[in-house]
Amino acid sequence: MQNTSLPIVEQSGFPFQPKEMIDLHHCGGSPATAAAARRSSEAYTKMLERNPNFQEWRDCANEMKRYSIRELDSLLEEFERNLKAKGVDVFWARDAQEANNIIIGIAKENHVKKVVKSKSLVSEELQLNRAFEKNGIEAIETDLGEYLLQLAGQRPTHTVVPALHLTADDCGRLFQEKLGEPYTNVHEELTSIARKRLREHFLSADMGVSGVNFGIADTGSFVVIENEGNAGLSTSTPSIHVAIMGIEKVIPSIDYLPQFLHLLPRSATDQKLTTYTHLFQGPSPGKKMTLVIIDNGRTNALAQRETESVLYCIRCGACMNACPVYHRVGGWAYGWIYPGPIGAILNPHLVGMEQAGVLPFASSLCEKCTSVCPVKVEITNQLVYLRSRATSEKSPMNSTYQKILWRTWSFWNATASRYRFAAFFVRLGTRLARWIPRFVHVLELRAWTQGRAIPRPEGGSFRAWFRKNQPKNIKEE
Repeated sequence: MQNTSLPIVEQSGFPFQPKEMIDLHHCGGSPATAAAARRSSEAYTKMLERNPNFQEWRDCANEMKRYSIRELDSLLEEFERNLKAKGVDVFWARDAQEANNIIIGIAKENHVKKVVKSKSLVSEELQLNRAFEKNGIEAIETDLGEYLLQLAGQRPTHTVVPALHLTADDCGRLFQEKLGEPYTNVHEELTSIARKRLREHFLSADMGVSGVNFGIADTGSFVVIENEGNAGLSTSTPSIHVAIMGIEKVIPSIDYLPQFLHLLPRSATDQKLTTYTHLFQGPSPGKKMTLVIIDNGRTNALAQRETESVLYCIRCGACMNACPVYHRVGGWAYGWIYPGPIGAILNPHLVGMEQAGVLPFASSLCEKCTSVCPVKVEITNQLVYLRSRATSEKSPMNSTYQKILWRTWSFWNATASRYRFAAFFVRLGTRLARWIPRFVHVLELRAWTQGRAIPRPEGGSFRAWFRKNQPKNIKEE
């Protein structure tokens, strides 16, 4: 069951299709999502003012991650060796299916009936809850946001704040419907309800599952940071702790850790430090600890210098908070676990260009995401590079339909006269689509309009306005 090396695979063993997660009625960005992301973006700006050395910190972290990724094979071997010396069982998984088989195997071997899980994007990536359910094991999310989503049957919409799209009213109605609690939208009362319910699960669980923020090679330890305390309870109360970690999370030395603990919370939530920082050094007496190290397509990014920096990501969510496209469409529109700009460049490696080749085009290339990334992932460059691959490899963007579409677009935008002619029909088409439902199907707008209202053209065209109001020394082409 245990492997001694990490094989490089060409395809990730993704156990389900990303489209299963998309509800087209609700994939648009909610007002709560956009408002929260804007607040986070404003907080980031103020944070920069308070930390004049922040750019130097970013440069330093970028160098650390570059070294870590380029020395990944030797660091992972050192990490495994030092973990085993402390009594930690270490397993390697090529893909999601193999990782799930390992974790379910551990659960069955130890007669586990209930699992408590702290927040982990990798567990979402593996669809671990689905694997537990299929094997008759109850899995409870203990992060408040993840718990809300589990009750609602939804997927995360943000890497740091998974239930960013839910308001207090939404949470109150959810607790009323699913838990039979009296309705309330008071934050303190909502958290009190969740605390009461979750405490019972902590005390009765047989196994705890956590993610890993950083794996430290030289000490054979790993780090989990959080704000609620659920990770501490999930990993200490049950007798078995299973941690799951992507291969990219390892860093060479514990001396590097403070740099990332400075950067991650400031970029994510404008905190100087998260409320809890857990450093796991091995199992407590009488308990078992296991770490599963997962590839699941990450070596596809590692294989190319143009894309390897996507593995620097520390999942702070700053790129989403800054991205105007994410504000508009929300996290679900990206179709998988990782949304926003980082998802647009990571998902093609994890699930393949055939399924995610459209995501690099979900960007205006304004470079805001690149400018806020605490480890300086080259997001914009990778978006352009992956667009080139998507139009030359097998992907949704390399179909006959797409080729005809963009050649037609290029033709009608090549001259001012053609553009004016095309713009007239665009205005006419939007008017027809509002009044003739069948016309929506002709324009292939049905999926878009299920979650959005068709825009209504107001007044005349911009070119007509410009002709009327332009300065006398400027002439229209």
